[in-house]
Amino acid sequence: MSPDQFLQRIEKAPPAPVYLFLGPEVYQLSACRRALVDKVLAPEDRENGLSRHDLEETTLAAVLDDARSLSLFAPNRVVWVSGAESALPRGRAVSDAENAAAADLAAYLKHPNTPGCVLVFEASRYDFEGEDRAKIERVQKFYAAIGEVVELRPYTLESARRLAQDLAKQAGLEIGLSEIGLLVESLAADASRLANEIEKLRLYTGGTRKVTADDILTLVPNAQASTIFALVGALGRGDRKRSLDSLDTLLREGEYLPLALTFLATQFRLAMAARESGLKTSQQIQAHFTKQGIRIWRDRAEQVQQTVAAFPNEKLARAIQKVFWADKALRDTRPDDRVVMEELVLNLTN
Repeated sequence: MSPDQFLQRIEKAPPAPVYLFLGPEVYQLSACRRALVDKVLAPEDRENGLSRHDLEETTLAAVLDDARSLSLFAPNRVVWVSGAESALPRGRAVSDAENAAAADLAAYLKHPNTPGCVLVFEASRYDFEGEDRAKIERVQKFYAAIGEVVELRPYTLESARRLAQDLAKQAGLEIGLSEIGLLVESLAADASRLANEIEKLRLYTGGTRKVTADDILTLVPNAQASTIFALVGALGRGDRKRSLDSLDTLLREGEYLPLALTFLATQFRLAMAARESGLKTSQQIQAHFTKQGIRIWRDRAEQVQQTVAAFPNEKLARAIQKVFWADKALRDTRPDDRVVMEELVLNLTN
């Protein structure tokens, strides 16, 4: 089920005895955890009624023993188990050990007869796509006996925009759609960071005026780089007006245009290398370039992925060629940087 479905069920009905929360999206995980604790535990019972375990530090058998135990201090309990992936055995005896651990879990699930106890396994290490896919499928197989599985998939750009609009409305923050788009792109659709930055913008503006792009550029990390990436995206779509608007924004921000052109060149070359290597997801891109000794973070990997999607192979090769000639023009004795960059935009959007 999705996190929204879980929240709807937990609001209307008693919780299930065992849950598996699967996936890396921490914002949704936090919301589900709060709702479950609020449902099961009264405020005065939370200190004694909430138990936490990490399967990197303890065994599955010890966790199940704790879940079977009755508490002297709280009528209801939530046993929260992080690092659920660590229960999967490693080494030569994987199959036997894995079968034994799975049988122990299945025995508990068959008779989860501890009154008022909800056992939750959190497996947030792996994503659903790319190189992690096989790993998360193995986790799913190991915990297959658990009927209530909540999939915490990362937000898409569109769903992150809707979330940002909802959070801004709840915060009483006046912000336009273009500023929402800039914010989401700056934070690579990371829901937790969106919530944090919207709260920062609320405090910064005091709720007395509309949020501007300058506010976002001032407060939000990576926002200036996002403006350059917005230029890349607009070039990929062939959107001349948006490309020129992004270029104008860089000029007003005082961006050194040769440096911006270097970023464009690097972005296009990384995208070309990713395409030639057959890389499809941001996780694959990040892992591939890290192995090559190229430092690349998650946001940047996602930007490279989007550049690959936006530029067909022929257009990408042409963009690299045009960037080369623009770089050469910027090195002339009397270049007009703006004219050179505007000519580049016109060439790539005709």
